[in-house]
Amino acid sequence: MRICTIASRFSRIALRFWKLICDSGDRVAIFISRCDFVGHFGPLGQGIANAVGLALGEKHLAARFNKPDNEIVDHYTYCILGDGCQMEGISNEACSLAGHWGLGKLIAFYDDNHISIDGDTEIAFTENVDTRFEGLGWHVIWVKNGNTGYDEIRAAIKEAKAVNDKPTLIKVRSFPYILFGNDNHHWLWVSEQGKLVQRTWKCMGAKEVDATRKNLGWPYEPFHVPEDVKGHWSHHVPQGAALEAEWNAKFAEYEQKYKEEAAELKSIITGELSAGWEKTLPTYTPDSPADATRNLSQQNLNALVKVLPGLLGGSADLASSNMTLLKMYGDFQKDTPEERNVRFGVREHGMGAICNGIALHSPGFVPYCATFFVFTDYMRAAIRISALCEAGVIYVMTHDSIGLGEDGPTHQPIEHLASFRAMPNLLMLRPADGNETAGAYMVAVLNRKRPSILALSRQKLPNLPGTSIEGVEKIAAKAADELKKEGKTVRVVSFVSWELFEEQSDAYKESVLPSFVTARVSIEAASTFGWQKIVGSKGKAIGIDRFGASAPAGKIYKEFGLTPEAVVAAAKELF
Repeated sequence: MRICTIASRFSRIALRFWKLICDSGDRVAIFISRCDFVGHFGPLGQGIANAVGLALGEKHLAARFNKPDNEIVDHYTYCILGDGCQMEGISNEACSLAGHWGLGKLIAFYDDNHISIDGDTEIAFTENVDTRFEGLGWHVIWVKNGNTGYDEIRAAIKEAKAVNDKPTLIKVRSFPYILFGNDNHHWLWVSEQGKLVQRTWKCMGAKEVDATRKNLGWPYEPFHVPEDVKGHWSHHVPQGAALEAEWNAKFAEYEQKYKEEAAELKSIITGELSAGWEKTLPTYTPDSPADATRNLSQQNLNALVKVLPGLLGGSADLASSNMTLLKMYGDFQKDTPEERNVRFGVREHGMGAICNGIALHSPGFVPYCATFFVFTDYMRAAIRISALCEAGVIYVMTHDSIGLGEDGPTHQPIEHLASFRAMPNLLMLRPADGNETAGAYMVAVLNRKRPSILALSRQKLPNLPGTSIEGVEKIAAKAADELKKEGKTVRVVSFVSWELFEEQSDAYKESVLPSFVTARVSIEAASTFGWQKIVGSKGKAIGIDRFGASAPAGKIYKEFGLTPEAVVAAAKELF
């Protein structure tokens, strides 16, 4: 069991939690997904990337709100990572950016214990981590005795805090000890030189647990926390309360002298949105010129940044294609951290995880990040952690279908919509025109505990009287017109978000999709997977269940049968 608990005023809650798990009789392996007073745990490498996002949040707020006479934002971000985290590519992506940005208040402890699940790290991981991090722009400190060198660790932290222009990696060499071992069971078996000899994940039974207690000299009953341990942890509670009171007094003084800045900072800290913020979103009519939803997205972002103090973000080296630049602001860089355009470079996975850290820093941060929709394959784990951690990141994903054209099948998403619609606690939004794009942003901003993906087009789309899904609404509308000319009664329904539709009342859903209407045809420039749920057993789903091709958008739509004629033909088979 991998656990994280705090032996302070939270100890009784934590003990009840773990006792409940253990009393269930299950042998449980737990990776903490979110812990408000510690940070993030989960898939290897995600934690250090989250820490980079947290440190970015601190540096940004400090640059925007600190004054010569009142340093209201001043805190450090600490992270612990191990050999497995170092092996994951995401850690290098995030740490490269941390060095580039000069995140001087990020301190990472690298538990250098030379252990991986398969054995000693010498079987697959022998690089010089110190040199690599120095090359990434980090300050590196080596603590040679991580087991009992407490003064050495304290000195390392003090040294790290003295370095203000770069993050610090404290490499702590630690040596795991044998907990229990006999001819049948081994937990951790380590030689005197610290070299891993044998390891097993076999769960210990009651006898093994008892033997381990004796080996460690631990005479206490299960779930008992000795008084001296409680006392050691609990003395931090009044210290913390005093520090909080001191900061509150400091903020009250700040609020009197800097009312406007204080109001903005308070909104970021609390997550409270200003009244009527949504009125700044642009509106469109059928007379508005046709435009790609990626361009409409940029209009919405630049409108929102005027009323959302916590909105910031950027793209993975595709800002000019994703259309994500905030025109009022410059780039967040080492020497300009107050700016709100974040340049992530070609680091999709790290980008997503860093945005998770920003979102979890303060409720009022509204981070967004962008790339081509197909490249969510590079960052799916970070998006999943967004959903799991309730981090309200906005993923701006452009070039959402075969309609992107000549880049071909490597860049044309097919199965991606279906896969994200299957992910829990995630909003998959596919707006078709200006009003739906604005509506998608309104929903995304309001959902601070649920991430949103906006799938946006490269090609121009008309602003229609109705609503739509990508360019397909245009096709469906034309098909409906043809069927109406033949005396058929036809309704066109836009499914911008399956998740939001499912959350509506049964009465509303029945009004949109009457159960007595079984002649249903869906059309979407993507996989048909999942549409049977909407169209029913008697309906037809038109889509793409193969990889795309390289051709102009108009030609490829005809090639794949995404045309008004195809919809009309399918509908006639059902009438």
